[in-house]
Amino acid sequence: MKRMLCFLVCIGFMSHWNIWESDEMDEGFSVGRRWEDLDTDILVKIFQSFDIFQLTSGIAHVCSAWRLACCDPLLWKTLDLSMLKSNFIKIPLEPYVYVDGRSDKTLTRLLKISLNLSQGNITSLIFHFNLYVSDEQLTYTAERCPRLRRLVLPAWNRIKTTGICKAIQKWEDLESLTMPSIANPRDLIEKIANNCRNFSELKVMGPFDVSFASTLAEYLPKLKVLSLRCSMLIKDALILMLDRLQCLEVLNISHCLLIETPAPPAPRRIIKELDQTILEKASRLREFLTCMADSCIMCQRTENDEGLMRWYKYEEGLWKADEVSSLSL
Repeated sequence: MKRMLCFLVCIGFMSHWNIWESDEMDEGFSVGRRWEDLDTDILVKIFQSFDIFQLTSGIAHVCSAWRLACCDPLLWKTLDLSMLKSNFIKIPLEPYVYVDGRSDKTLTRLLKISLNLSQGNITSLIFHFNLYVSDEQLTYTAERCPRLRRLVLPAWNRIKTTGICKAIQKWEDLESLTMPSIANPRDLIEKIANNCRNFSELKVMGPFDVSFASTLAEYLPKLKVLSLRCSMLIKDALILMLDRLQCLEVLNISHCLLIETPAPPAPRRIIKELDQTILEKASRLREFLTCMADSCIMCQRTENDEGLMRWYKYEEGLWKADEVSSLSL
């Protein structure tokens, strides 16, 4: 693999520059450049076309010049692990998934090499929705990404509240978080409020109820962007947010399964159209993104999945989409 990557780099370089052009002419002999003398900027440009597996495959060990290029901050603004999935099976007890040991070792190795090369320059960190990170892996990552501003972590099965809060403590510059729905978000949201002074953007992938909404209103009243797309959304939670999140500018409830919960014994009811009260409350927003059309495939999928999307059933990468451009991957 290492030899193949070296070959690719050579080809990439020669396609842009004639590296064999003579630097000196002495009695008819040409003197070629040594690989370690290649321009670092050119190497970095070539390495930018590599994926994370290629970058961490050993090219940094070719020579000191290549290692210098591999550590360039331009390569490490984003650590994108959205193509890596855990090898797992579902189990009936917490954490509800069992991850194969070899799969865990692959992730740990990838993190160690990437975080070593990045030298603390990562500002965006993206995990696949089927990549089950452990507390230990998350802590290791948090300690080596002190400048993180955006975290996309859709799967928390193996992460305890103490684990994610410990990570948040390291990320004072965090501005954006994509997370799953969790039963007791208070400790996490409070930690974000107390530690991340510039936090402004949240995406929740999963059911969103009144408890979650009231927690946001209490601890993150200055939240500016919130996306709940393709989730079950309780109507009272929506009204609460529109009333109490006065700094909110963008709200995305596209393809949500909007549920009205009247007093028992009346059953829950799916709402197919927003009423005038909600529309008036939302009129102050810069963007209120909605889609509740019966003909919409994504709306149909959300309803079929009962507000908890089974992303694995659909097109690869579909889970990355968002109508809010800053949240789309």
